[in-house]
Amino acid sequence: MKQDADSDEALVKRAGGGDQIAATVLVERHTRMIYAASYRMLGSKHAAEDAVQETFLRLWRHATKWKPQGAKFETWLYRVAMNICLDHLRKAKRVAPEEAAPGGMDAQADGADRQDQAIFLRERRFAIDEALERLPERQKLAITLCHFQELSNIEAAEIMEISVDALESLLARGRRGLKESLAPMREHLTGKMDDEQSININ
Repeated sequence: MKQDADSDEALVKRAGGGDQIAATVLVERHTRMIYAASYRMLGSKHAAEDAVQETFLRLWRHATKWKPQGAKFETWLYRVAMNICLDHLRKAKRVAPEEAAPGGMDAQADGADRQDQAIFLRERRFAIDEALERLPERQKLAITLCHFQELSNIEAAEIMEISVDALESLLARGRRGLKESLAPMREHLTGKMDDEQSININ
């Protein structure tokens, strides 16, 4: 079967041959998802940016000999990025989560209601980030991939190189851990408004 010229696999092959345009397309195509997952894992913009940079550096080092080996490129790239994040977490006992990433709520809110909403969303985001930070590394990774990156259990299990059953076990334990951590703020977190980025803690 002829390979799509715009597929990730074809672009990697071209990038490995020195095609700068193909390399740029790959970076533009995948930076956002890798940054988002890395930020959730590391809780720091600078650390997430470093993880993204290291991910693509590793890609360029292996581009000339990269082969799918049964996994699509995006899965392989996630795996590289998440392994970098896990290495970072193991080297640092704790990485303090930052304020919520820019974007979402207009800083110039109109009226007290808009201000209250912005404050609530920041508090909720911070509480979830703090609870996520306290999870064991692999539970945190499973939650990040399935809830925040919205990958299927099959995709997440492939990235983590574990069975779907093992992934579901990590998810169950991770959800329990989040629920326990968020219990003191349960009513505040669940009673005011919907937030598409939050985890169901019921």
